Amino acid sequence: MLAHVLGAAAGGGFPQWNCGCRLCRAVREGAPGLARRTQTSAAVSPDGRRWFLLGASPDVRAQIEAFPPLWPRSPRGSPIEGVLLPSADVDATAGLFSMREGEPIALHATARVLDAFLERNALAATLRRSASQLTAHVLPLGTAVSIRDRAGEASGLEVTALAAPGKPPPHLAGRPYHPEDNVGFLVRDTAAREVLAFFPCVGALDDALLAAVGGATALLFDGTFWSDDELVRVAPDAPTARVMAHVPVGGPDGSLARLARAGARRRFFVHVNNTNPMLDERGPERAEVRAAGWEVALDGTEVLP
Repeated sequence: MLAHVLGAAAGGGFPQWNCGCRLCRAVREGAPGLARRTQTSAAVSPDGRRWFLLGASPDVRAQIEAFPPLWPRSPRGSPIEGVLLPSADVDATAGLFSMREGEPIALHATARVLDAFLERNALAATLRRSASQLTAHVLPLGTAVSIRDRAGEASGLEVTALAAPGKPPPHLAGRPYHPEDNVGFLVRDTAAREVLAFFPCVGALDDALLAAVGGATALLFDGTFWSDDELVRVAPDAPTARVMAHVPVGGPDGSLARLARAGARRRFFVHVNNTNPMLDERGPERAEVRAAGWEVALDGTEVLP
């Protein structure tokens, strides 16, 4: 299996368009030890020919252009066979509207995410202008599903959607939360038996989730905030990380400590917010991440093989 990080930042990217925090100022000025990042999305393939996106970030068009295996191989077409949606949030879906030019799109998501994106979002009609433009495939929680390509052939990948504590998408604020609203994926190559765990937004780590990601070959995990009060220190009226449904990376109860025994060969933080100090390659937070055997993903990071 091949796995490639298309974008590694949280919503807004790095730098964020309306942010003048210390890190955003520094990366705009070209300070050493800092790298620009687009919003989180990844691509997986069983064979280097057929690709599936994990999330369709608002930056997906630029991400496709930056990764030649996703370029068209004929006057019209795409090697992208489908898109797996971890949520109906704009961070995970907005890129679909940059893929609206009539190319068939196969969406794979929980029933709740498909309902939130397709049925409760007027803009989704732009992806349904013909009967063949979009197909939707339900991923039940906790069940391994063989993913097929657009020709109907088995891709060689199995996907298991697992509930990750989160929140309903902003356009459905006030809707009762359901475990299907926010998920992570275990993507398994049935031939090589490699497993990629993709969990970009996680509000809490329980034993079941720890066990699920613990056996992955490679792990892409929520690195949004370093500390719970990170945003509060930038804007006093801002919510905490946990209120925003992101477990912080640092601290005794943070993901770095809780995932210390994860057996993945490679472990990356993605969905990193522009305020997160571990973005600075020279800082103590990055040193702590490296010492624990983790990496902070960059756009273009090759995760597998």
